[in-house]
Amino acid sequence: MPEPEASSRVTFDTTLSEFGNNTGIVVPDDLMDRLGAGRRPAVVVNINGHEYRSTVGVMGGQHLVSVSAAVRGVTGLVAGDDIHVTLTVAEGPRAVEVPDDLAAALSANEPALAFFGQLSNSLQRFHIDNVNAANAPETRKRRIDRCIELFVAGKKR
Repeated sequence: MPEPEASSRVTFDTTLSEFGNNTGIVVPDDLMDRLGAGRRPAVVVNINGHEYRSTVGVMGGQHLVSVSAAVRGVTGLVAGDDIHVTLTVAEGPRAVEVPDDLAAALSANEPALAFFGQLSNSLQRFHIDNVNAANAPETRKRRIDRCIELFVAGKKR
């Protein structure tokens, strides 16, 4: 029997699984092989028409895509629900939205901007989320100033 051709997209029907306090989608091995993107590819997940980015993980020998509480809240899904899933291998890194005030501070400091640009997507999001979590304008400014200090010093955190 010939080997199935690799594709950057697979579609299948399954049941949303529960693993303790977590929910996820079990991705069959043959579909992972068809994706042809390794054991832990970044993917765009479409569940019953709702799209989000994730990474396929491996737990207990199974390939899984997590379905967060936020996604379940938006979609109304619960463990045990039947779902229609499309996984598409993600192209390029996830885009991060740098808030205007942080972007202005980075633009005003070339070394900080260059350092920030070399950070991984998750570290960029860490700093952006930290700034965005500030409630008071003074706290927000302090956090932005701290980011610039860290980046100029060559420190990620």
